[in-house]
Amino acid sequence: MLTARTSLGVVFFPAFDWGISPTHPEREERLLYTQDQFKEEGIFDVPGIDEYTPEVGSFDDVNRVHFCVPDAQRICGASHLVSLGGAIRAGELVFSGEKQKALALVRPPGHHAMKVVHGNRGFCDVNITAIMVEYLREKYGPMRVAIVDTDCHHSDGITDVYWNDPDTLVISMHQDPRTIFPGTGFPLDLGGPNALGATINIPLPAGTGDSGYIYAIDNVVLPILDRFKPNLVVNAAGQDSHFSDPLTNMNLTSRGYAEITRAIDAEIVVLEGGYAIHGALPYTNLAIALALSGLDPSGVAEPGLTPNIFRRGQQIGSQLEEVCEEVLKLAFDPPRAGLKGDFVDGWYSRAKDIYYDTDRVTESQIESVRLCSNCPGLLHIDSWSTINPLAFCLQIPQNACPHCRDLGYDMFMRAKKNSNYRYLKLINRLDKEYLEQGF
Repeated sequence: MLTARTSLGVVFFPAFDWGISPTHPEREERLLYTQDQFKEEGIFDVPGIDEYTPEVGSFDDVNRVHFCVPDAQRICGASHLVSLGGAIRAGELVFSGEKQKALALVRPPGHHAMKVVHGNRGFCDVNITAIMVEYLREKYGPMRVAIVDTDCHHSDGITDVYWNDPDTLVISMHQDPRTIFPGTGFPLDLGGPNALGATINIPLPAGTGDSGYIYAIDNVVLPILDRFKPNLVVNAAGQDSHFSDPLTNMNLTSRGYAEITRAIDAEIVVLEGGYAIHGALPYTNLAIALALSGLDPSGVAEPGLTPNIFRRGQQIGSQLEEVCEEVLKLAFDPPRAGLKGDFVDGWYSRAKDIYYDTDRVTESQIESVRLCSNCPGLLHIDSWSTINPLAFCLQIPQNACPHCRDLGYDMFMRAKKNSNYRYLKLINRLDKEYLEQGF
């Protein structure tokens, strides 16, 4: 009789009541076939593998991470709160000691949701993975966290949330951004001025395949993780790199996903993308669950799997090797050349334009980071969009020094007197205070 070598909790939430449109890739059926596959294969009959229902998250969980404009209630629906609650439940299973590993198979996804949110972009409204991580930090205290995002699309949202956080390493493995949405994620983007080297982008050539991903993990991801020495590793596991996915060109198989899962060895895995609803998701999710529990996934074979697919995947090529060599060199000796903004009076500022492709909203930002030698520094963002007027957004970090804390409060009080601001947002991680105010 099979028994899991590593105990695993699986949290399911298919979100029957949320979808962008009946024919949209991110639609209600995305996890129904996975649910059927798990039951058909008897995965929950294996001792040590158990299914759990999600918790319902709160707007406080959202406001701990995001500046939602105009407010979290108008950004999040009920399904978002349950989806993020499912990720939080997965985190709690591990941190409570109930399970050694956890897999959150939830939707809607979240890794394209950035620090400021005006709507839906890349099928995402709020950042499920980041919300789970910050919930755990709030409850269990500061920790060094590594997030390895294996979605085919650049993890621009998770990267944006943690861009200037030296205690969070974000590694994004994605298809070459010159060929796919959102068009970002080049190697020279290495993080903010107080966290250079904590953002790692690995743009992979189209058609990389199983062996190419493992090559990149062995030669780039694992050495960087070893140097960072995280207390927690999270895998934001987008499964849209599968050879049958309609939106991508990466050529992975379900067995390749199992190899990736074993190599990264994350304690918590959170589902992001994946749009081959019939032919890939049930099999990749099953292979990932087996790998997490220490069982053999080699018997998982999805429709359309042929020897030719494995042969294509074995062609690593010089392009991939050159990318990996460049990324590793930049990671271990990050130049400040990637910082394209301005350094003025102890602050670093950059201008950003963000397009919300689902809602057709354009946002503009002036993002400023205080350069502090004693903590990660204050984060101040002025944000406005085609649907919302100017918002003042300020974050005081969890381990803020007294000077940054006092300066942050002073800035927030002065912003209240500035008639140009329609919305005021404060994330005070040090004192666990989250304020929203509109005029």
